[in-house]
Amino acid sequence: MAPRLPWCFLQFLLLLLGVSSAAQAQVNITRGSSLTPQGPTSSWLSPSGDFAFGFRQIEGNSSLYLLAVWFNRIHGETVVWYAKSSSDGQESPVQVPSSSVLRLTADGLLSLRNPSGDEVWSPPVPAVAYARMLDTGNFMLVGVDGKAKWESFDFPADTILPTQVLSVGQQDKVLRSRLIATDYSNGRFLLAVQTDGNLVFYPIAEHSTLRYNAYWASNTVGNGSQLVFNETGRVYFTLINGTQINITSAEGYSMDTQGDFFHRATLDPDGVFRQYLYPKSRKMRGQGTSQWTSVSSIPQNICQRVKVKAGSGACGFNSYCTIDGTKNQTSCQCPQRYEFFDEERQYKGCRPDFVPQSCDLDEEAARAQFEMTLVNSVDWPESDYEQYSPIDVYECQRLCVIDCFCATAVFQPSTNTCWKKKLPLSNGYMAESVDRTVLIKVPRGNNSQSQNTGSSKWKKDKKYWILGSSLFFGGSVLVNILLISILLFGTYCGISITSKKKLQSPQPSGSSILPPKIFTYNDLEKATSGFREVLGSGASGTVYKGQLQDEHATSIAVKKIEKLQQETEKEFMVEVQTIGQTFHKNLVRLLGLCSEGTHRLLVYEFMTNGSLNEFLFGDARPDWNLRVQVALGVARGLLYLHEECSTQIIHCDIKPQNILLDANFMAKIADFGLAKLLRANQTQTNTGIRGTRGYVAPEWFKNIGITSKVDVYSFGVILLELVCCRRNVELEIADEEQAILTYWANDCYRCGRIDLLVEGDDEANFNIKKAERFVAVALWCLQEEPTMRPTMLKVTQMLDGAVQIPTPPDPSSFISSLS
Repeated sequence: MAPRLPWCFLQFLLLLLGVSSAAQAQVNITRGSSLTPQGPTSSWLSPSGDFAFGFRQIEGNSSLYLLAVWFNRIHGETVVWYAKSSSDGQESPVQVPSSSVLRLTADGLLSLRNPSGDEVWSPPVPAVAYARMLDTGNFMLVGVDGKAKWESFDFPADTILPTQVLSVGQQDKVLRSRLIATDYSNGRFLLAVQTDGNLVFYPIAEHSTLRYNAYWASNTVGNGSQLVFNETGRVYFTLINGTQINITSAEGYSMDTQGDFFHRATLDPDGVFRQYLYPKSRKMRGQGTSQWTSVSSIPQNICQRVKVKAGSGACGFNSYCTIDGTKNQTSCQCPQRYEFFDEERQYKGCRPDFVPQSCDLDEEAARAQFEMTLVNSVDWPESDYEQYSPIDVYECQRLCVIDCFCATAVFQPSTNTCWKKKLPLSNGYMAESVDRTVLIKVPRGNNSQSQNTGSSKWKKDKKYWILGSSLFFGGSVLVNILLISILLFGTYCGISITSKKKLQSPQPSGSSILPPKIFTYNDLEKATSGFREVLGSGASGTVYKGQLQDEHATSIAVKKIEKLQQETEKEFMVEVQTIGQTFHKNLVRLLGLCSEGTHRLLVYEFMTNGSLNEFLFGDARPDWNLRVQVALGVARGLLYLHEECSTQIIHCDIKPQNILLDANFMAKIADFGLAKLLRANQTQTNTGIRGTRGYVAPEWFKNIGITSKVDVYSFGVILLELVCCRRNVELEIADEEQAILTYWANDCYRCGRIDLLVEGDDEANFNIKKAERFVAVALWCLQEEPTMRPTMLKVTQMLDGAVQIPTPPDPSSFISSLS
């Protein structure tokens, strides 16, 4: 037996040394170590492997990565910390492409650099000896004296962990919720440990640091206050005098080193601070679901806690908030005939799926077209502009129906009180204790026309329009075209009409859609201050800026039509009345007209941010996300014109000057100025060359029919301009290979060098995969053979990433429209 003891002992020593070496290698991260998102080492683990620090791919975006700390041993690898950078007082998550590198340099500095070598994030500390990822979830930079010089626990994101303490310094220590679970941008709620000794929860204005009125506060005073998450599973606020205020608690669950649960406490996107548990062992998980379980939260009812004068409240505008008591989760709901702007991002609120009531309706017409639906136990405590008492519920309904400003009325049975409310509605919530009934104004029956959907019956009886500006036209062409379309300048597809008699028939009494408003010449002369400020001019007339004398002081653009010929008068009036009945958010809206004596004027909504031409080719490069938004907006506008409205319209002159931007930089297609009507059931036309140099499809130069694919071609050119922030034709460029963008983009795509197209554009480089997708879509749109080009429906699907994009064929040539 004696000889065996040393051998076993030796094995034991070797095992100890091996374990010790492995643990040491993971505990201390030495100078010269580095991480890359897709390299052999993308994260550094804590000794137990419970936590990891490194790169996490952002859900829904395969090209961007977050620098984060996460639970490494659980399903979903929940993120508990992520790096943020500050710009202009705003914080945003650090998101980098796959070829970025995080390095603890030989000089002892932790630095994250993008593919261009620019530093995008670095902790503000002097040189350190090493880094360490702890089993508590804390990532530390340690000096030569063995003391922490920087730690992630001191710079929390939306989560705190056991042993973490939030102590205030010269400024508040805060947690900021995410926008949604998969979007790490700063959300709408903030928890602040304030320097005055108060713990406060605030709603925050999105994209800012503005704090609305608090929805929860400890109402304490005193320097030295701390928010503590201790090892026993309790989160409490402690004052300098030792007083402890309980916030959340899971003390009934084991928190020792052999504990059965992982713990975290998070300020969630709905503004609730929740404490969560997750079973560590498979045995424990087998007794329940393998997911985080909320065991404690504050406040108990976020729906009724958040009440703000400005802002939407707990949910978005026009929605109301409810609490699922069994799951302790917040839910946002839209009222009847309203829908979320974005199902995933419900904080954006709800919109009606019908055209709101016109103020031109008399009482009888209003009551014929609209009715009130009832919802009990719901309230929107803000947004009221008029109150009645005593009153019964029937009179409350009637007064709202006949009032064009009234979108909703709230009736309180116990006091017989009625409140009228305008849109947008805010601070909405539902609860059994609410002694109120909401009356929501909606169109009667099926008489309403949705803003976004057309009737399939109408689509069977389509009429086709071509709208474009001709490079070569005479006076007679101007006569036949002008009056039909500028009417469209902005916005509308008309209802299909098959006979003269039907054109002249009145609207159904139940319709909530009215023709454009009729203005007098005097009205528009006053609105434009005597036609003083010119916005632009063209062959058909001049556009002036104006302001209506209504309650909203609505800004308008007035087009004064020149050289109107008498024989087109009847056609002018018919088409304005017909085409002005529907609209789309990506088409400039026609508000009204003037037909008085010899005066013919068209009134459109005013676009605050001018044309895409000014936006894209100015001195400063526009934000990448705005350019993406514009591309999607133009695509959806063209999709509507081509396929979704009852009368197909081919624009024929899509170019940056004809795309306008509203106050929110939403793109709207404009200038339907010169049009040619196609006969019913006709899908193409042979006509003279139309459009603008650089954007004209090749078929204009051939003796073949013109279809909606000419607009697809022009969109392809604009899409490349949006990606590259340059004009399609720039003959002054030194490198002649780059002079024509369509050629240059094709060459770069074939060589796999999209980076050359967006050289110097950091944002586009960070989104290089999306940029490559957009270029591929553009090249499909630019195919010389029209049938090879996708429809606008397919284009929007490809841009959104909803379908795979096959490699576009290499076109034999691009007709650059320079002939």
